[in-house]
Amino acid sequence: MLTDILTLLLGLLVIAIIIAANGFFVAQEFAYMSVDRSRLGAQATAGDTTAQRALTVTKRTSFMLSGAQLGITVTGLLVGFVAEPLVGQALAGLLGDTGIPTTVSITVGTILALAVSTVVQMIFGELYPKNLAIANPEPLARALARPTVIYLAVFGWLITVFDHAANGLLKLLRIEPVHDVDSSATTADLEHIVADSRESGDLPADLSVIIDRILDFPTEDVEHAMVPRGRVGVVEPTMTIAEVRELMAREHTRYPVIGDNDEPVGIIQLIDVLRAPDNAQVVDVMREPTVVPTLMSLPDALTEMAHTKNQLACVVDEYGGFAGILTLEDLAEEIVGEITDEHDNEITEYVVAEGLGMWRMSGDVHVDEAERAIGHDLPEGDYETIAGLIIAEHGALPDEGDVITIDVPDDPADSILDVPIDRYLDVHILAVERHVPAVVRVSLREEEVTGERDANRAGSARSAGSAGSVPTPASRDTVVSATTPAETTNDGEDAR
Repeated sequence: MLTDILTLLLGLLVIAIIIAANGFFVAQEFAYMSVDRSRLGAQATAGDTTAQRALTVTKRTSFMLSGAQLGITVTGLLVGFVAEPLVGQALAGLLGDTGIPTTVSITVGTILALAVSTVVQMIFGELYPKNLAIANPEPLARALARPTVIYLAVFGWLITVFDHAANGLLKLLRIEPVHDVDSSATTADLEHIVADSRESGDLPADLSVIIDRILDFPTEDVEHAMVPRGRVGVVEPTMTIAEVRELMAREHTRYPVIGDNDEPVGIIQLIDVLRAPDNAQVVDVMREPTVVPTLMSLPDALTEMAHTKNQLACVVDEYGGFAGILTLEDLAEEIVGEITDEHDNEITEYVVAEGLGMWRMSGDVHVDEAERAIGHDLPEGDYETIAGLIIAEHGALPDEGDVITIDVPDDPADSILDVPIDRYLDVHILAVERHVPAVVRVSLREEEVTGERDANRAGSARSAGSAGSVPTPASRDTVVSATTPAETTNDGEDAR
C-alpha cells in the first residue's frame, strides 16, 4: 500500500514537471509569434538586455518554432510514457488492495491515469500557456528569453537536423523553405486591418477614414486632387496691377498667369501686387510657375512644391494645356478632408447620409470617397468623380431629374452566401451645372439572384428618364457616412 502511494506521488510529480516543460514550449511558441517586434527593438536600442535576448529569438522564428515543436512532441510522448507505468500501476495496486480483481484494477488504473494526464496536459500544458502568451506576449517573451536562448543553444544541433530534413522534403515538392516569418504588412494588409478594426469598433470611423486616405495618398495622381480649370480664376500677363489688385480684393490672393495657347507662364501673389505700381503689368512682377503634369503622383508633386517653395502649382495635361491648379491645401485635404477658412461662406459636406442605404453627394466627390460611404467598390474607368462615373455609365450628359441605374461590381465576400446578391446604384440627378451632374442622390438597391437572373446584366447602366422615381433602397446592416468637403466654388486664399 505505502509503496503504491509513493509510486503514485512520484508519478504525479514527474507528470507535473513534464507538463510544465510542455507549457514552457507552448508559451514560447505563441509568445514569440505574437510579440510586437518593433517595441522589443525600441527597448533593445535603449539598452534593455532582456529585450535584446528576446529580439534575438524573434529573428530566428523558424528555428525557434522547430525547437518549440520538438519540445512539445517529446514532452507529450513522455507524459504517456510515464503515466501508465507509474500512475496507472500505482492506482491498480491501490484498487487491488480494496479487493477489486487484478484484471479490473489494472484496466481501471490505466484508463484513469491516461484520462487524468490528458486532461491536465491539455489544460495546464497547452491551453493555459497558449492563452497566457496571446494575452501577454511581451512580458512572457521577455521572461522566457534567457531559458529559450539556452535551450536553442544546447539542442540547436538536433533542431538543425530536423529542420534540414523537413526542408529537404519541401524542396522535393519544389517549395522554397522560408526561414523567418514576415511580420511586415503591405498596404493591402493595412487596409484590411483598418477595415476590420473599424467594423469591430476598435477604431473610430473618422480616424479610419483618415488612415485609409493616408494609405491611398501615394497611389493618387495630381488630377485626383487638383482644382479643375473650370473652377479656377486666372489673370493674363498684360493685365495691370490695378486690375489685379481689385480682383484680389474681391476674390483670391494668388492667381496663375495664363498666356497664349492656354499656357501657364507665371504666378502672381498679393505681396507682389502690393509692392508694384498700379500702372505696371502682371508680366513685370509675376513669379516663375511650378508646373506639374496631371499624371504626376501626389508625393512627387508635394516634393516638387516643397523644392520650389511654392504653395500653388499650375497643372498641365498631356497636350500641354492648362488643366487647373494644385495647392498645399488640396494635398492636405486628400488626407484630412475639406479645410475651411474665414473666406468660406458655408460648410457643405460632399457626402451626407439621408437614410439607410441612401446618400446625397456632390457630383465632384471623388469615386474613392463615394466607395467609402457606400461600403462597396464602384465600376472602374477613366474618371475621377461621381459625375464622371455617371456620364461614363449613362453614355451621355444626363438631365436634371434623370435616374441612372449603375451595376455595382460583385463583392468577393458574397461568395460565401447561399443566395448571391446583385447590387445596383440608383442615381437621381438633383442638379446640373455646366452640363454635368452637380448634386445627386444615390440609393443602394440589393436583389437576391434567382434562376431568372437578367441575361443582359453585364455591367451596363440603365436610364429611367426624367419621369422615373427613386427606388427605395434595400436595408443594410451598416451605413458608413463620409464627411469630406464641399462647395463647387471656393472663396479661399487661392484662385479656385
